[in-house]
Amino acid sequence: MLGLVPGRVENENSILRPALGIKREPTRENGSGEGGGLGWVIEEGNTVKQREEVHYLIGSKMRSLFWRVCLFSLFLLVGGSGCSSLSSEIPFWQETPTPLPTDTPESQSVWSPSGLPSFQITSSEDDGGIRRQAVVDTRIPERSRVEVITYEVQQGDNVFAIAESFSLKPETILWGNYEVLQDNPRSLQMGQELNILPVNGVYYQWHEGDKLGEVADFFGVKPKDILEYPGNDFDLVELNWDDPEIEVGKWLIIPGGKRALKDWGPPAITRQNAASASYYGGGSCGQIYEGAIGTGSFVWPTMATSLSGYDYHPTIHPAIDIAGAVGNAVFAADSGVVVYAGWSEYGYGYLIVLDHGNGWQSAYAHLNAVAVTCGQNVTKGTRIGAVGNTGRSFGSHLHFELRHSTYGKVNPWNFVSP
Repeated sequence: MLGLVPGRVENENSILRPALGIKREPTRENGSGEGGGLGWVIEEGNTVKQREEVHYLIGSKMRSLFWRVCLFSLFLLVGGSGCSSLSSEIPFWQETPTPLPTDTPESQSVWSPSGLPSFQITSSEDDGGIRRQAVVDTRIPERSRVEVITYEVQQGDNVFAIAESFSLKPETILWGNYEVLQDNPRSLQMGQELNILPVNGVYYQWHEGDKLGEVADFFGVKPKDILEYPGNDFDLVELNWDDPEIEVGKWLIIPGGKRALKDWGPPAITRQNAASASYYGGGSCGQIYEGAIGTGSFVWPTMATSLSGYDYHPTIHPAIDIAGAVGNAVFAADSGVVVYAGWSEYGYGYLIVLDHGNGWQSAYAHLNAVAVTCGQNVTKGTRIGAVGNTGRSFGSHLHFELRHSTYGKVNPWNFVSP
């Protein structure tokens, strides 16, 4: 303790550390360097806090030494009796100094800028905060598709089933594949590759001389709907919005676009103008003036009562496909005159059309056989042909349509039942 114990040389690195700015140097009583001896010196510039710590250590050692000297003297006076227990004490020069008091005994104080409260770090693992659990797998959210993909037609496919599998309307399948299907769902064949749009709308190829405003108006959308759709890959920063330059031949997705579908079914054929269907195929007839008049009510046109193929759809399939084996009888739904009887060049195979003389016409397609001729009068329920699988057909069935001169093609289910 600062050289106070005889025969013991104090180590600078033990109690009074050089880090506190204390060192042992020769001292002179008169300040001139003459006389005196070695002493402990506190360097100039050290903080008050450091000086207090040194004084505390010195005072603590002095008090401890004082009481030990007193006890040792008492031991000598009594001859060592009654003080044997003192021998078990740790020698005072090996005793650990009393630790300095701390401001925060239960936590560690972290330095903070002047004027701000210090941040306390506690030893508790549960600090009451919200802890985030570790997630091993990264979950990537699903994003909507914006590009066109292709699909190969499989056996048993139809436009409605394909559209449903991609959450699209059946019209979109036709609007996206005019070059392949020509708006005719009966043109679908196994092995064909179809464009599948990401959204309902039209797939349009840009032609020389096209104007964006005119194209947008034709499909019933706004120009910005086309330009801003991400699948069309326009640079919206460099784009001239007033007159965008679009490369000839570029395919555009027209989201929400619509257009009329071409009707490939039998046209309106009346007994007064039966020759109007001459372009439709070899079954067309000449002009017919006389014939039976229908009753305005209809009977089921064949033996089977279930559907096989397409049901009624106002734009894609304005008819019903009735099941039946090849050769099953086909009956006239109402009385009338035959205005078409024979082959159709537009996918309907062998076809019969009856004009009922009261604004109504009925058509029977994909027949295996035709049992009537042009101009022939038939009565309701008369056998006129046989169920078949001719033309663009994926199985034997009867394609049955009803048309009115005022309402056009109507839903047969509203006028006939099995």
